[in-house]
Amino acid sequence: MKNIRVLIADDHAVVREGLIHVLRRQEGIEVVGEAENGIKAVKKVKELKPDVTLLDISMPELNGLEAISLILEALPDNKIIILSMHKKEAYAHQVLSSGAMGYVLKASPSSDLVKAIRSVFSGEYFLSPGISREVIGTYLKSHDKKSDDPGYDLLSEREKQIFRLTVEGNSINKAAKILFLSPKTIERHRANIMKKLELNNVVEMVKYAVKFGIVDPELWTK
Repeated sequence: MKNIRVLIADDHAVVREGLIHVLRRQEGIEVVGEAENGIKAVKKVKELKPDVTLLDISMPELNGLEAISLILEALPDNKIIILSMHKKEAYAHQVLSSGAMGYVLKASPSSDLVKAIRSVFSGEYFLSPGISREVIGTYLKSHDKKSDDPGYDLLSEREKQIFRLTVEGNSINKAAKILFLSPKTIERHRANIMKKLELNNVVEMVKYAVKFGIVDPELWTK
């Protein structure tokens, strides 16, 4: 039977070493690589093509939430699990909305992480027991609905990525570095986004994002 190939991304070496130690003792799970920030995680996914990626929600360069869409763009079949110390259900909902299939609290026993890996690999969502199961149901219902403002649905996937990076406080140069694009390309996309959404500046983009629940402002500083 094929092993589940796992990539681990966390900015703390001790955490990565602990996760590797736990997972290498599990039958049918193979750790194929590790990364210390979000940008390197995206590169490793492209290079190693893991089945499951474990992402710390708070990492330098590119956090877990920002990395999700880039990973899924590069490898659509990849299953993503976010590791977090935050128990708030709003965090879990934001993670699912971003495309991940699992949310595991760092305080959880290692058996939860193993179960999460096996679950998402099988196509099932997984949340740590400390988080209400209703979060998944709420996400699935909202996922089937269109945005309250149809304008956002008209944005391309690249424009949505740039929209999120912008409202989360990333400069044009940093967004360009993250997406491997030129600053001029980012500027052009920003202009197109604002034209489509009838917005005039970044401040209005942020207000729009909060109003329609596209991003959770509580997550930006975590």
